[in-house]
Amino acid sequence: MALTPRLDMRQSQSLVMTPQLQQAIKLLQLSNLELGEFVEEELEKNPMLERDEGQRDRDDDNAAGTDGDFEDGARDGTGETETLESIDFDTAQKAVIEDDARDVDYDNTYSDDSPADGGLDQHQTTSFADAGSGGGSFDPLVPNLEETVSERPSLRDHLNAQLSVDITDPVDRVIGLHLIDMLDEAGYISGDLEAVADLLECDVARVEATLAKLQNFDPAGIFARSLAECLGLQLSEKDHLDPCMQTFLDNLDLVGKRDFKGLAKVCGADSEDVLDMVEEIKTLDPKPALAFEHFITQPITPDVLMRPAPGGGWIVELNSESLPRVLVNNTYYAQVSGQTRSKSEKQYIADQFHSANWLVKSLHQRATTILKVASELVVQQSAFFAKGVQHLKPLVLRDIAEAIEMHESTVSRVTSNKYIATPRGIYELKYFFTQAIAATGGGVHSAESVRHRIKALIDEEAPKKILSDDKIVEILKVEGVEIARRTVAKYRESMKIPSSVQRRRDKA
Repeated sequence: MALTPRLDMRQSQSLVMTPQLQQAIKLLQLSNLELGEFVEEELEKNPMLERDEGQRDRDDDNAAGTDGDFEDGARDGTGETETLESIDFDTAQKAVIEDDARDVDYDNTYSDDSPADGGLDQHQTTSFADAGSGGGSFDPLVPNLEETVSERPSLRDHLNAQLSVDITDPVDRVIGLHLIDMLDEAGYISGDLEAVADLLECDVARVEATLAKLQNFDPAGIFARSLAECLGLQLSEKDHLDPCMQTFLDNLDLVGKRDFKGLAKVCGADSEDVLDMVEEIKTLDPKPALAFEHFITQPITPDVLMRPAPGGGWIVELNSESLPRVLVNNTYYAQVSGQTRSKSEKQYIADQFHSANWLVKSLHQRATTILKVASELVVQQSAFFAKGVQHLKPLVLRDIAEAIEMHESTVSRVTSNKYIATPRGIYELKYFFTQAIAATGGGVHSAESVRHRIKALIDEEAPKKILSDDKIVEILKVEGVEIARRTVAKYRESMKIPSSVQRRRDKA
């Protein structure tokens, strides 16, 4: 056969990940807060997108018999209707889940202005606005926002202020600044003093002398190089660091082992004195720098809301308050496209308009998919919501995927970084997927419910009857749970529960 160049035409099928499909997949795994940031970026880049800041007249839509979930028009302040394509997340989709039925009603709507749904009625909204003095007044009795925010100094600022006052020598100040930079989160020196001396070309003795001055700074125990030194600095400030206490600090490993007899022998004190020193140590702060770390607790914003239905069952709905409101303005597109002349401008406008429409459709699909998955999860775990964690059902992604006829990867993306607010608290959607543990008689138990039972058994144990892992296995087998001892140990360690030996020492 001769090797000659030639052209062939072949037909085949392949899956191509278009940019639009990649965007839809990306939106699916974002939380509502992350989605809001993404939409804000798109609003800045795409002139065809608008933020929906107006209120929809849902009463007219309900009277006309429309579902109100996804509308084609938005009313402006004058009552006129512009030609807009939008997703109305004010009227969130919801599903009513009955106890004995799997039928999910995705087309029902509700008014988020209802007090029962967590919204404000018209009277409440007016009263809230009046309380703010109109929102735009300069009433001197109302403090500014800057006046209401408390500002607390950081650890670095606190130490720098003391450094500028207590140390006057310029060289020692430079050394002090380097030592401040070497502090870790707990307030300990985490580096080598010789490295500082080499960097600044000075003697190590001068660095150590400067460190000794810094160790007198507030808070007490700062700039320590070990736990014993940190505790010793605090005791020294109280004038309680005698030779016996210093020996006690030098043998903190015996305290961890609870070898009080050995401590008494080393310190040359009786057992009562050793217990007094232990109690005094407990009053000290082993991590003095943490008092200056002010972490603002960020509350979890649930993506899905769940509440009991009046006639039984559960109502599952999207949290419309955290969902972005996006509009595509067809009128603006028609005006701009009619005035363009060059091919590049027309192509740009067409691309932006297509991208805006795809974003709206992706948001629609994302909302529908999240609601389907969350509703099926509530159906599958209805016993947990009604009776507690002991009735949590073993569940895997495949179970939900088969029920809603979607791929497992889609369910995995939907349940990542998504939270649901339930009458029993706020849970991540992945919490409801647990492994199955065999039960006596052929049934199964959820791994989470077994873990909860192990914790309950340990919490209820008497100080003189500490349960070993083998004993817990025996109790669980009597209750119908087939589990190995190493599994009990793994669950216990995951809950940060010490071993039976350590618990016996602690409770003694």
